[in-house]
Amino acid sequence: MQLRSLDDVKGTDRDVDWGNGRSYRLLIEDDGMGYSVCHTVVKAGTSSLLQYRNHREACYCIAGEGEVEDMDGNVYPLRPGDIYVLDQHDQHYLRGGRDRDLVLVSVFNPPLKGTERHDLVQSGASSY
Repeated sequence: MQLRSLDDVKGTDRDVDWGNGRSYRLLIEDDGMGYSVCHTVVKAGTSSLLQYRNHREACYCIAGEGEVEDMDGNVYPLRPGDIYVLDQHDQHYLRGGRDRDLVLVSVFNPPLKGTERHDLVQSGASSY
């Protein structure tokens, strides 16, 4: 059995500033589970163009508010209890709320190595 808390991850190499928020990587490839789990915070008032070319991702909202927008312009508000699934390596915009951070539990398959970082200043979607 493994046990790890959010506090165990904060301030370590599993605590990743990704530009518009933080990714606390609770479970990564080295943990041997075949998927990864992250506590993801998206800062209020931010917008990020993202795409995971090497992973599928499911995000479950646990706090705050925000939205995800697909490349057809469909905008989906996110509130606690909502889940969105990027099952086709979908390029998308992820936005924090107007006044509140968006807090997600993000599950990646295959798992993250833990060293991946977004580059939000490049042209196009940040990808890994």
